Amino acid sequence: MAEDLLSGADEPQGYDASSIEVLEGLEPVRKRPGMYIGGTDERALHHLVAEVLDNSMDEAVAGHATRIEVELHADGSCTVRDNGRGIPTDPHPKFPGKSALEVILCTLHAGGKFSGKAYQTSGGLHGVGISVVNALSDHVRVEVARDRKLVAQEFSRGIPQGPVAPVGAAPNRKGTSVTFHPDAEIFGALSLKPARLLRMVRSKAYLFSGVEIRWKTAIDDGETPKEATFHFPGGLKDYLAETLGTAATYAERPFAGSVEFRDAPGKVEWAINWTPSRDGFLQSYCNTVPTPEGGTHEAGFWAAILKGIKAHGERSNVRKASQITREDLTAGGAALVSCFIAEPEFVGQTKDRLATAAAARLVENAVRDHFDNWLASDTKAAGAILDFLVLRAEERLRRRQEKETQRKSATKKLRLPGKLVDCSTTTRDGTELFIVEGDSAGGSAKMARERKTQALLPLRGKILNVLGAASSKLGSNAEISDLCQALGVGMGTKFNIEDLRYDKVIIMTDADVDGAHIASLLMTFFYTQMRPLIDHGHLYLACPPLFRLTQGARRVYCLDEAEKDRILQMGLGGKGKIDVSRFKGLGEMDAKDLKDTTMDPLTRKLIRVTIVDEMPGETGDLVERLMGKKPELRFEYIQQNAQFVEELDV
Repeated sequence: MAEDLLSGADEPQGYDASSIEVLEGLEPVRKRPGMYIGGTDERALHHLVAEVLDNSMDEAVAGHATRIEVELHADGSCTVRDNGRGIPTDPHPKFPGKSALEVILCTLHAGGKFSGKAYQTSGGLHGVGISVVNALSDHVRVEVARDRKLVAQEFSRGIPQGPVAPVGAAPNRKGTSVTFHPDAEIFGALSLKPARLLRMVRSKAYLFSGVEIRWKTAIDDGETPKEATFHFPGGLKDYLAETLGTAATYAERPFAGSVEFRDAPGKVEWAINWTPSRDGFLQSYCNTVPTPEGGTHEAGFWAAILKGIKAHGERSNVRKASQITREDLTAGGAALVSCFIAEPEFVGQTKDRLATAAAARLVENAVRDHFDNWLASDTKAAGAILDFLVLRAEERLRRRQEKETQRKSATKKLRLPGKLVDCSTTTRDGTELFIVEGDSAGGSAKMARERKTQALLPLRGKILNVLGAASSKLGSNAEISDLCQALGVGMGTKFNIEDLRYDKVIIMTDADVDGAHIASLLMTFFYTQMRPLIDHGHLYLACPPLFRLTQGARRVYCLDEAEKDRILQMGLGGKGKIDVSRFKGLGEMDAKDLKDTTMDPLTRKLIRVTIVDEMPGETGDLVERLMGKKPELRFEYIQQNAQFVEELDV
C-alpha cells in the first residue's frame, strides 16, 4: 500500500461520525439490483467500480486526496485506494452500537454528502453507492488509515463479518482502501475487464488535473498494460488532443478553459474544436461522473457556443450565420464538458443525465464571455469555423427543402394502399412513424393518432430475422421493402440519415411475448441495416399498458403486474370495487385508451433506443448471441442469466 506523511494541518475540522447522515435502511438491493445499478449486465458490473472510484474522486476534488490507486486482482476482485481523510470509524450518534464505517457500508442513504458540510461538490449524492457495492459483493474489506491508526472491517453480501478491528499503527498513512469481489449469484460468469477499467481510470484522471491515478492489474488480456500512472495537468485540453489524435481541425488550438461560477459554488471546464475528419461528439461529466445522456450542463454549453458564433457572424457581416443551429454546431464539433456543482440532480441512480435546471444558466454564463474573447483573439480560426458552420447550415436547409418536395409526392410514389397511413405535414420536424403489428392495432391507432404529425405502418406479423439472411432475401422481403419505402431510406451502405422522412420511428407492439419478439426483430433490423438511425436518436419503443384499473369514473393504467399490484394495495381513492382489465393486445384498446397511454406526446411514455458500447464490438456480440443462427450461443446466454429472471409473462 502507498504511504503518505501526515501533519496536523491535513486533518480538517468537523469531519467525524456526526457528519454522516442516515436517511433510511439496506435489504432490497440484492432482490432488485437493476433499481440501483441499472441491471446485472457487464455495464452494471463495472458500475460497481465507478461507485467506489467516485468516492475517492470526491475526496480529491474536495482537496483532501492527491492520489488514487486502482488494482484488479487475479481472483477478479478490485481495490480502490486513496490518500484522503479516511471514512470515520467512531460510533455513529444515531447508532451508538455501530461505527460510522459500518453504517455507511450497510445502510442505504447514509453518507457525508447530503448537507454539503463535508463536500461542496460530489459525484456520490444519494448515499447508496458504497452500500450497493457491499450488498452485491460476496466479500468486501475496508481499511481506513486515520488518526495514525489502521483499522479494517470485512463484509459479505452486505452483512458485517465482525466489528471494526485494529490492524496496527499507521504513522505515515492516511485514507481509505476498499477491496470487493462481485457476487457470482448476482452477476453470473461475468468478470471485470482490465481494458474497460483502464479507460474509466484514464478518463477520471483527465477530469481533475489535481489527482494522480495509479493503475495495476494481475489479469493479462494481451492489450492492457500491467501498470500505468495517469496525471494530466492540462485536463480536458489534453483529453481532447488525445481523442482527436492527428485529425485535421479548423483551429490550431482548441477553445478550452476552466472557470469558477460567479453566482454559485462550483466550476466548469471545457475543450472544443471542429474537424472535417470525423463526426462530432460531446462527452459530458458532472462532478467527474459521466453523463452519456447529456442534460442541462450540455444545453448551457451549446447555448453559449451558438450565441457566440451567431454574434461573431453578425459582427463579421456574415448574414447567413443567423441560420446556424445547434445541429450544425454538433456536426463536426468535438467537445468535452465537465462541471462541478453543489447538490446536482440526476435522472436515476446511475446518473446518466443531469437534471439540475440552474446548471444551464451557470454553464452558459461562464462559457459565453470566454468564447467571445477566444473568437476575437484568433480571427483565422474563427473565420474557418464560421465558414464551415454556414456551409453546414446551407446543406441542412437544402436537404430540408428537398425533403419537403419529396414528401408532397411521397404518398403517390409509395402506393401502399391499406398500409402506410401518412401524416399531413410537409416537413420532417416533429413527425412520427408508428410501426404496429396487424391491422386491428392499426385500426385503433389510426383513430388515436394526431393526423398532422403521426403516421402508421401496420406489419403482417413478424418480420424476417435479418441476421444471417442472404442479401437477396432481404431485398425481396415485402415487409422490409415496405418499411424502407415508408422511411424513405435504403439499407446498409445505401442508408442516408438525411433521407429519413420521420423525426421519430416508434416501434409499437403488444405488451406480451410475441410483441417483445417482434420489437426485438425490428431493433435487430435497424441495428444491422440502419444503425445511424439509432445513433442519431430517431428510434423509440412505445410503452403500452398491460392493465387498466377502473373505479367509478377513475381510470388508471399499469405497465406491468408489479405496478398493478402496487396500485391495488394503495387504492384509487374512490369508492366501490376496482375493475381490472388486461389488454391482450393494442387492437383491444379503444382509441381513447391508446391515445392517452401510448400515442399522445403529453401523456405517453417512450423509451429511446440507444447503443451503450463501452467495449469495442460489445453490443454487436450480444446481438449475434441472442439473434444469430447459433442456438448454442443463445442457450449459453439463457443459462448464464436465467437466475436474474423474477417474472415470466407467458
